[in-house]
Amino acid sequence: MPSPIQSAANQMGNISVSGEVAAQVGGNLSMFDLFLQAEPLVKIVMLGLLVASVWSWAIIISKVVRVHQINKASNKFEESFWSGGSLDDLYDHLHEAPKDPMSIVFCSAMREWRRSIAKGAIRGTITQRIDRIMQLTVNKEMDFLEKNMNFLASLGSNGVIVGLFGTVIGIMNSFENIAAQQNTNLAVVAPGIAEALFATAIGLIAAIPAAIAFNKISYDLNRFANRLDAFCNEFGSIVSRQVEESA
Repeated sequence: MPSPIQSAANQMGNISVSGEVAAQVGGNLSMFDLFLQAEPLVKIVMLGLLVASVWSWAIIISKVVRVHQINKASNKFEESFWSGGSLDDLYDHLHEAPKDPMSIVFCSAMREWRRSIAKGAIRGTITQRIDRIMQLTVNKEMDFLEKNMNFLASLGSNGVIVGLFGTVIGIMNSFENIAAQQNTNLAVVAPGIAEALFATAIGLIAAIPAAIAFNKISYDLNRFANRLDAFCNEFGSIVSRQVEESA
């Protein structure tokens, strides 16, 4: 049976060894060190996720700013449209540089209206032509507004999976180190595990903002698309009434 002095010495030795291991592990587990120590394939995964995250934030900021701008400009346009003034005067004022999709739809409809009248088109077909040109313009404008949204959706749904790929590689490296060194010491296992968790963390950092932003921006764009459709129906009714009165 070991004496109390020997037990105390053994405990002090264990504490010293544990402290050395912790110092060794802790000194090599900064984010920069984890990246440098990672396998080339894991580095590619990390860099790809970081680049995707930066690009997604650029898309998010541009989309948020653009949605705010078009809503503000559309509010101003609707105030002018429903003010009771002449639509011809409004068109002459806007047609050179419309600033929002709603103004663009209005200008395309008015342009078709004037062209049809000038060519002496059959009255019954004017409404159909204007409705068609407005719908085509709405689709074109919404396609432009929704540009790069697929990237946010893909990153939001697949970013974590790509990060998990790096996690699997890191864990495999940990087991390889254990097998090669025949040692389960924390200093042997920890770097690979930390590398694996770091790749997962980067995947989450890239995916979560992209998923949240995609849902929010998609909701705002759907609301604006409904607003454009409502305007097309209202303007189509005005055109139809004008055609009937002039018949």
